[in-house]
Amino acid sequence: MSLRAQTALIGGAVLVLATMPWILSDFLLSLTLSCLMYAGLAVSWAMFSGVTNYLSLATAAFFGLGAYVTAWGVATLPWPVVVLTGGLVAAGFAALVGGAIFHLRGAYFAVLTFGLAELVRHALTYVEKSVFRTVGRVLTVTPDTTTVYVTVLLVAGVAVAVAAVVRSSRFGLALAGIGADEERAQTLGVATRRVKVAGFALSAFFAGALGAAVAVRWTYIDPSAVFNPFIGFQTVLIAMVGGAATLSGPLASAVVFSLLTELLRLRFPYAYLIVLGTLLIGLVIYLPGGLASLFARRGPHVERAPEAAHG
Repeated sequence: MSLRAQTALIGGAVLVLATMPWILSDFLLSLTLSCLMYAGLAVSWAMFSGVTNYLSLATAAFFGLGAYVTAWGVATLPWPVVVLTGGLVAAGFAALVGGAIFHLRGAYFAVLTFGLAELVRHALTYVEKSVFRTVGRVLTVTPDTTTVYVTVLLVAGVAVAVAAVVRSSRFGLALAGIGADEERAQTLGVATRRVKVAGFALSAFFAGALGAAVAVRWTYIDPSAVFNPFIGFQTVLIAMVGGAATLSGPLASAVVFSLLTELLRLRFPYAYLIVLGTLLIGLVIYLPGGLASLFARRGPHVERAPEAAHG
């Protein structure tokens, strides 16, 4: 599908979804909001990690930073400025730490990025206790539900559109080249370190903006809630199950997993994480390309020409 067709499809989907606050019940609207949030998180995560093979577990750190921007500024700043600032703070933090950790790869990079969320969580807890004499924040001034829904929809829609543009750009080719063979990409003239930092920061921007937009769903914000590792793990799970190297895979998987998580939480409140973890292990072992690879295998099979030696 061409970039123009993808953009038109994304725009049409956003317009249709924008009517949901006047159609759905409060429960279904809340469920749709969760689907949109994880769709944006998964697509933005896959935009960087899905093509470069740098397994980032820092989504919770970026999401939490955006949420705390809302906690500190929603009562005094215009709502669009709060959301934009949340994204910029997360992107700035990602660029800062990215320059220091991108010499690592594999499990070392994954473990270190996971530690970022814990580091920021404990740092903010210390600042809140020592400076403001509190641990959390009560949100007394918040936008209405429709405004929050439309904001999350717009951020997720822009994330999908940017991911589509990146995939067809020279920047996207550079990211893919890093994932295929970083040393070879560097010898071919790709500024690998700069590209990685830029891609990491771009991915973090949408996680931070979504954190800022969704934070007002809670009336009380504290570090343990917004820096929840589950947010980061579910984002990675959704992207990998759908197919992190594709655009449509994480979108479809976000809908399925948001509904599945809600069902498991209601039916099996103490076992749903075990079920999700088991599913992830099975998919990584037996379907490493995600569900999107199933459709790729159904494509036309091209017969290989017989070797000349048999002629």
